[in-house]
Amino acid sequence: MEINQIVKELQFKAVRSSGAGGQNVNKVASKVVLTFDLKQSQALTEVEKIVLESKLASRLTSEQLLILHCDEDRSQLKNKAIVIKRFLAIIRNGLFVPKERKATKIPKSAIRKRIKDKKSLSDIKQSRRKPDF
Repeated sequence: MEINQIVKELQFKAVRSSGAGGQNVNKVASKVVLTFDLKQSQALTEVEKIVLESKLASRLTSEQLLILHCDEDRSQLKNKAIVIKRFLAIIRNGLFVPKERKATKIPKSAIRKRIKDKKSLSDIKQSRRKPDF
């Protein structure tokens, strides 16, 4: 995965932000909408595309587009930077392959210690009982 090449493939659109904000909201298109076409991407290998398609299935549209938007800041440039950072984090997490878990045996010393502790606790409880005549 080449980050620079992926960022070049991104498409941005500036839109008016929703919500309260007075006159500034009506004049300035500060919300940024990022669109990434997973099928048409040249920066990702076919294997990476398949992995991302399965892991990001809930986030992708039917045309395999990933759409993100940001309207946190009043600055269009800051919103663009935030949405790019979010996008790269999503792609990295999607391509992350966790290490395979290796089953390990319980050491014999740990088993012995557990049985010894159980035995000592049993002895303590035995000594608390009333004597049986």
